[in-house]
Amino acid sequence: MDIYALAGHSRWAQVKHKKALTDAKKGKTFSKIARMITVASKEKGADPETNPALRTAIEKARALGMPSDNIERAILRGSGVEAKDALAAVQYEVFGPGGAAFLISGITDNKNRTTSEIKHILAEHGGCLADRGAVEWLFRTVRTIELDEQEQEIKGDELELVLIDAGAEDIGRDGAILIARFPPERIPHAKSILRQRAVTIRTEYADSVPKTRLEIENTETKHKISELLEKLDDHDDMQEIYTNVNL
Repeated sequence: MDIYALAGHSRWAQVKHKKALTDAKKGKTFSKIARMITVASKEKGADPETNPALRTAIEKARALGMPSDNIERAILRGSGVEAKDALAAVQYEVFGPGGAAFLISGITDNKNRTTSEIKHILAEHGGCLADRGAVEWLFRTVRTIELDEQEQEIKGDELELVLIDAGAEDIGRDGAILIARFPPERIPHAKSILRQRAVTIRTEYADSVPKTRLEIENTETKHKISELLEKLDDHDDMQEIYTNVNL
């Protein structure tokens, strides 16, 4: 199954994940993940056992090959041991070319600067900030579980059937990595089923998926949307970008 076929999930989020594995993007990706770790440890504490957001951020960092020293420094910064510029989470709701909707989250040390820069990117690429709530309602929250098939005792169709039995709404593949999405309320049951079948979870995190997809037929409009996505993704403060557009 094509990873881009996962229902509703931002195609760009998957492109971004793949780009992050290249040497040219690795430094910027590490910086973004470090900010995520810092904010998570600042908000809910430095212990990943009692802080699910921090645990997820650390798992993402390790999956991307981020050095342990970098992870520790990011945790220390968030817990106040290394006091530097304060970081804060930001979210933007955006309308783009062709009526495309975008839900964007980021981490910044200067909200005014970041907002100004995002507005500039949007103005150059046919987008604009939407009123609060105008875009968010178009998306719903799911929990995503990733599995490395090579680490499992069961594989292939049998492993996918276990995920379906556990309540997965969608299952996709990126090489050996299986990506399954669940309604948040199904996660405790899903984890119980996976434990019973000795299935090891690689990472778990929250995702936003559109309730309906927008089909863009015009090639030029699609190109403009792709350019806007790339410019937003290149911004150092941006972490996650979700869209309702099928690209």
